Amino acid sequence: MNPDVRTQYIKSAAKRNGFSFVGIARAEKMEAEAHLLEEWLMHGYHGHMSYMENHFDLRTDPTILVPGAKSVVSLMYNYFTEETQTEPDTPKISIYAYGEDYHRVIRRKLKELLLEIREEFGEVNGRCFVDSGPVLERDWARRAGIGWIGKNTLLINPKGGSYFFLSEIILDLELTPDQPMEDHCGTCTKCIDACPTDAIADEGYVVDGSKCISYLTIELREAIPSEFKDKMENWVFGCDICQQVCPWNRFASPHQEAAFEPKEELLQMSSREWYEITEEVFEKIFKQSAVKRTKYAGLRRNLEFLR
Repeated sequence: MNPDVRTQYIKSAAKRNGFSFVGIARAEKMEAEAHLLEEWLMHGYHGHMSYMENHFDLRTDPTILVPGAKSVVSLMYNYFTEETQTEPDTPKISIYAYGEDYHRVIRRKLKELLLEIREEFGEVNGRCFVDSGPVLERDWARRAGIGWIGKNTLLINPKGGSYFFLSEIILDLELTPDQPMEDHCGTCTKCIDACPTDAIADEGYVVDGSKCISYLTIELREAIPSEFKDKMENWVFGCDICQQVCPWNRFASPHQEAAFEPKEELLQMSSREWYEITEEVFEKIFKQSAVKRTKYAGLRRNLEFLR
């Protein structure tokens, strides 16, 4: 079977499994991206995320992750919702964490897709990744032509915006690669101007992760530095500001994934309920949620910092 036919089959199967966009990149060492990552790490923009320094070769060479790899399938899964927390001044969480933990949901779908590929093409060596393992997801998505990396460093698709989970399947299967997409950020600086902690570089395309609200509320395990007091804009887990102001997200449409639907009690929580949250309530509301990553103690720390 020629690569074009295999490629079309995989793209159609991905759409049947709920993925909005899918593209193919040739599996090869990422020389330019490796240089940029090295530079980013040298500046200390990863903050306390020391794991970013590990497995450098694996991050930039998919043929080490999957011996004999020939193709990287990049996929985007929509998580946008128009549902919002009802009280305007309540502590906020990023909408990606409204429902079930995306790692679990997307991983199930990737495994189903890989199984379908194997049933169609026979024994195929492949591995699935969803924000897991040493994979440069945005760079592969850019190479696969399903979006460009915007000034806020998020992957933007011109037909759907940026509210997507990225994932990959690395295969030892010859497929037809897509071409990278042109950058369409132009002269826009809305994300740069809106970031309350000045995490995005003046010219864009670089984020100092150690200043990002998502990092401060999720990744950072120590006390949040006092310099960010009164700059958190009520975000207690993650942050959506640079996506909320991005003009391309006018094309975002609500997801169709039942697992991502938020619990009503989460949306209706008042400020008082947030600040008085007990560990028992935390476990109930955020069961199977990505918010569990920060643990109860981490959420309490974030809430106290907002006071």
